[in-house]
Amino acid sequence: MIKLAKLARKDLLDIHDYIAKDSIYYAKEVTQSLLLAIRNLEVFPEMGRVVPEFREPKIREIILGSYRIIYRIREDIEIAAFIHIKRDLEKTIRERINDHPSEH
Repeated sequence: MIKLAKLARKDLLDIHDYIAKDSIYYAKEVTQSLLLAIRNLEVFPEMGRVVPEFREPKIREIILGSYRIIYRIREDIEIAAFIHIKRDLEKTIRERINDHPSEH
């Protein structure tokens, strides 16, 4: 099962709202593309690469356009974040992927 952490849902909304300032059409396209990119993770959980900043085999990412989709492989696939590639990943995401219970 694929689960989106509460903060990952907020990331999607923030991405949508930011892009929608210029184009509602593209905001919808980008957010739908991000969601489509994760749909095969249930069958192929290791399809993404190991996140270089963390070097942990269970913390992986899919890069889609200007965004990194960060996820953790557990019993379920937990999407931790949708983050723009120019943002500081460690500062933004470290607390999301530590062993704290996620909010779903």
